[in-house]
Amino acid sequence: MKALIIGATGATGKDLVHQLLQDPDFKEVHVFVRKPLKVENEKLKVHLVDFEKPEEWKNLVKGDVAFSSLGTTLKVAGSKDAQRKIDVDYNAQFAKSAKENNVEDFILVSAYGADRNSNMFYSKLKGELEEKIKELHFNQLTIFQPGMLERKSSDRFAEVAGAKVIIFLNKFGLLKSQKPLPTNILAKAMVNASKIKSKGYSKIKLGNIFSFAEKHN
Repeated sequence: MKALIIGATGATGKDLVHQLLQDPDFKEVHVFVRKPLKVENEKLKVHLVDFEKPEEWKNLVKGDVAFSSLGTTLKVAGSKDAQRKIDVDYNAQFAKSAKENNVEDFILVSAYGADRNSNMFYSKLKGELEEKIKELHFNQLTIFQPGMLERKSSDRFAEVAGAKVIIFLNKFGLLKSQKPLPTNILAKAMVNASKIKSKGYSKIKLGNIFSFAEKHN
């Protein structure tokens, strides 16, 4: 299979790229990034792109399955408009290009609580993105809605602190359904989803992602 990825430089994206490169079912892994990856592999094809100019790269979005783990935070983006551009616009354009090039399978990392009618800005963005991609009617669409992610060497203080609190409570049997999700487990679930050939739309939430990653090995 030929994989197409945006968000390859993020924590989940890095794990996803690593796993796809190790998977014999994937012969080519194409990533669309703004800066070079520190990875070398004969299966890896790196496309340096300007996401503001999709007309320059949209014809390259051709393959068997497209993955998106692209996203940012308000702090990193600097403004709500900038975050919307990354979390919604860039993702939607990538998905639209994939659909126009007859990619049948699209796999998206969204977030728990995604709802375009939410009063929470982040949840609203993710909900808007989900709706935009559903409207494209891929042959197969899988949306993962993880809660708190456990990233390697994360510099997100609130996320790290929150994860420590939940892990501590988990030891006492509390908030088990909300335990932090390691990005390599999420990546494994995404790879597994790409190998299930069916039609329609699936949404996989929170704790179900752990079992999904295990059951389909």
